[in-house]
Amino acid sequence: MCGRYTLTVPPSLLEKRFEASVPLDVAPTYNAAPSQRLPIITNTEPGKVQLFQWGLLPAWVKDVKAAPKPINARAETLPEKPSFRQLLQRRRCLVLADSFYEWQRPATGSKGPKVPHRILLRTEQPFALAGLWDEWVNRETGEVQPTFTIITTEPNTLMTGIHDRMPVILPGREAELAWLDDHVGAQEHLQLLRPHAAELMHEYTVGAQVNSPGNNDATCAASFTWE
Repeated sequence: MCGRYTLTVPPSLLEKRFEASVPLDVAPTYNAAPSQRLPIITNTEPGKVQLFQWGLLPAWVKDVKAAPKPINARAETLPEKPSFRQLLQRRRCLVLADSFYEWQRPATGSKGPKVPHRILLRTEQPFALAGLWDEWVNRETGEVQPTFTIITTEPNTLMTGIHDRMPVILPGREAELAWLDDHVGAQEHLQLLRPHAAELMHEYTVGAQVNSPGNNDATCAASFTWE
């Protein structure tokens, strides 16, 4: 599961890295959480960063309150689930980030809290997570609600000791453009959904501030040693 991440770099760096215009209301986030409006790039507008709500609300949903709003989609089962299969074919996105958090469970038989880790590239540069998006339209008001979900895969060797899943980090610009390309077939898109190379990543433990989505400043990402 991927339930929190960061995007702390300035808009000018985002524009250069992803070759896309960035709206003025994109602000750094040290604790991006579900239900927040966060920066993504869609396959239909690859030259533009947009703010979509995290937690997928498919277009076919009738009862919004009762509908699940998945924040993650498993790469292995995308072709099996009709709603995800359709989005894989026509509504893919890049979720912009520069790290993500994961919580490590205590060792079997021991007590204590889950320990949060921050995971990032060794270069500490921004990257793109593979995602799916959709738009739900309120039939009474006409209001459009755009949402997204992050695709996860099996862990690499860095993540194995922390969690049994990790988000799909697309390995560079070529893979990002291929993920957005509507002329690339579904099987080729699925081939991109692999664990990122562990040797290109590193991690460290952070403090309990990140546990609450109400906390969103640099202390969330600061190194912290748990006793």
